Amino acid sequence: MTEQPMTDHPMTHLEREPTTFDSYRDRYKTVRLERTGGVLEVHLHTDGGPLQWSLLAHHELEDAFREIGRDRENDVVILTGTGEEFSGPAIEPGKHPNRRIMTPETYDPIYWEGKHLLPNLLAIEAPVIAAINGPAVRHAEIPLVSDIVLASDDTFFQDTAHFPGGMVPGDGMHIVMPLLMGANRGRYFLLTGQQLPAEEARSIGLVNEVLPRADLLPRARELAGLLMQQPRLVRRYTRTVLTEDLRARLHGLLGYGLALEGIARMKTS
Repeated sequence: MTEQPMTDHPMTHLEREPTTFDSYRDRYKTVRLERTGGVLEVHLHTDGGPLQWSLLAHHELEDAFREIGRDRENDVVILTGTGEEFSGPAIEPGKHPNRRIMTPETYDPIYWEGKHLLPNLLAIEAPVIAAINGPAVRHAEIPLVSDIVLASDDTFFQDTAHFPGGMVPGDGMHIVMPLLMGANRGRYFLLTGQQLPAEEARSIGLVNEVLPRADLLPRARELAGLLMQQPRLVRRYTRTVLTEDLRARLHGLLGYGLALEGIARMKTS
């Protein structure tokens, strides 16, 4: 039997071109990306103003977080909003605009994106700093799973889109908020539509620093510079080890919650 020669790259057929910033920087309508010296700023927006949550944003954030995570030149990520709000609009109780009856076929793309959006964010192996620039009344769990959380002094957190709007809070809120706030506080927050001001959020550990809005991005950039003083692998592996527990929780509970959210919206006849 003739031995096959050894090669340095025995799995060449599985190799892929590395993801580069230019390959995704201008891809999105709701995400503006800027990178300077390895620090990537992710600005969420709708037509240049505050992010108005939509199925488009849901679709784009799942993809954007995946691409950011694949680009190893991203050393620190700053996640922020645009204007005077981080994410909206607030939904009046029982009046969710997307609370239409769905079939499994129409819900499936939302279910699939929902299963990957938060895991893709947590799979970014670079420290993430959230600079929450105002009220976050839709999907506040996204910035709150960052490694460092800054908020402007007029920020408040609220989940208007799920239970108060007539939907099951199954796409991550049911995991993140009770984990960060404590079980009883988290359930109360989700069931009542509570508004949680930035200072109160800081006092219970959701937010690290509360600042005037004008100081928010400068402080985030200052902290990014501090993190950049460490070697790249120290940064990447620290981010990985600090998010492992949350990623494990999402693995089992996120798809389950999304399934229940979808079942509650299905046609019954």
